Amino acid sequence: MEPDGKIRSMKRKIERGNRWNMEDKRTFDLLTLGQLLLRLSPPGNERLVRGDTFEKQVGGAELNVAVGVALLGLHTGIISKLPSHDVGSFMKSKIRSYGVSDDFFLYDHSPSARVGIYYYENGAYPRKPKVIYDRSNSSFYSLNIDEIPQEVYSASRCFHTTGITLALNQKLRDTTVEMIRRFKAAGTLVSFDVNFRGNLWTGEEARECIEKILPYVDIFFCSEDTARLTFKKTGTAREMMKSFTEEYPISIVASTQRIVHSPKRHTFGSVMYDAKKQEYYEEEPYRDIEVVDRIGSGDAYISGALYGLLTSDFDCAKAIRYGNATSAVKNTIPGDLPSSNLEEIETIIRAHYQTGQQSEMAR
Repeated sequence: MEPDGKIRSMKRKIERGNRWNMEDKRTFDLLTLGQLLLRLSPPGNERLVRGDTFEKQVGGAELNVAVGVALLGLHTGIISKLPSHDVGSFMKSKIRSYGVSDDFFLYDHSPSARVGIYYYENGAYPRKPKVIYDRSNSSFYSLNIDEIPQEVYSASRCFHTTGITLALNQKLRDTTVEMIRRFKAAGTLVSFDVNFRGNLWTGEEARECIEKILPYVDIFFCSEDTARLTFKKTGTAREMMKSFTEEYPISIVASTQRIVHSPKRHTFGSVMYDAKKQEYYEEEPYRDIEVVDRIGSGDAYISGALYGLLTSDFDCAKAIRYGNATSAVKNTIPGDLPSSNLEEIETIIRAHYQTGQQSEMAR
């Protein structure tokens, strides 16, 4: 490399370092924004239509990500709004037990305060899993931009939210878009997962809204199907991923790849594209995962990927390893929330790359 080339390369490296390394200035590694949901499920493979009991759990896409990153060792929090009654207290206590901060929780003291609920029924081939939502008009729906403290925008290295939050209602959409702008203006990395839900909005509504925020997004999670159906992309998965970075100043694009052999048996992998290096990253997928509960496994992928990116100089190879492993193991855990710490994930990664005979038990 010529001297001028070395100088340019060093300058780019310094600029990248200044952009990504904010540890000394930010209290949090990650803050997320989203609705907290109470999940009610009949035990085992019992059905909603006939079961008499429910298991009570807490979930929500953005919460799942915050929990996953916290379990891996980073400092995370979630921005949300809860009712001030006992159910809200149960959810707050559960979230705090995972090491996720409630510093930016807001509380609804009105007589109509309520949490969003969803009912989940496990599937068994040929019966698919089923979800019924009862989340409209919950306390989170009333979240207003004026309620968010100004210091939140410079409190974290990275901010993450999803298309689910944008889709809930117009007021939340406006609030979320404005928050993304403010986080970006404060120098915070912005991570966004499309997480398209056809029961919340149309593909056209999603595309029109999300394209307005993509100029602010640094890390973008979008499945191949969503790229084709919602954003009308064409070509191979890799070509579509790259096209997002050509149209917008996005640095990293990740796309998960899941093969569903049956409700209880999946194969999972992913591809990641680094726009600065113009390189794709991929590894051997986790095959024939024994699925106990797939809910939250996509969010677990994001938590592992963000952990990998935030604990390195945006090393996509590391992000892929941690994202795939965290998602694969979440499929084997009941409930929305992951429960794997860094030691377990690194053990799973080592086993994934190991050849030859392996021990059947961790002891």
